[in-house]
Amino acid sequence: MAFDYDKLYKEQPNALGEPSVDFVSFFDIYSKANARVLDVGCGQGRDALFIAQKGHIVTGVDFSKAGISFMLAQSKKQKLKITGIVANILNYQPEGLFDIIIIDRVLHMLDQKDRFKIFSALAKHVADNGHLLVADEKSNLVRFQNILANDERCWQVYIK
Repeated sequence: MAFDYDKLYKEQPNALGEPSVDFVSFFDIYSKANARVLDVGCGQGRDALFIAQKGHIVTGVDFSKAGISFMLAQSKKQKLKITGIVANILNYQPEGLFDIIIIDRVLHMLDQKDRFKIFSALAKHVADNGHLLVADEKSNLVRFQNILANDERCWQVYIK
């Protein structure tokens, strides 16, 4: 039985805590203004809200209607530029290119075949000179790095 994120998000505001520390550090020094950012598996928007507060234009995607609703309500209160999309990432197709795509601890929940297929597909939506920020299981990071090494574009990979 799959975990019920809708129930969790309805019962607990900020259920998954604060924005990811590594992403906060990245955006504290990121200098591009009004970057177009995609947060895949955004949940209640812990990363998306922080990034929009930095002045960026964020699209958050999650299968939890309650998570997206919470994020959009917070966005409205704070007058932030966030679009929320309720979708299963297994069949979500991003529109256009993004300066930054964030995948924060969501791919490890998928089976291996889907995990790497989705990662490869999302990487194609990163604009030139863009960034793909990934937090996931260490064992997956090596495979993600190999996927990027075999991509036609030249990626710089930093693993922390």
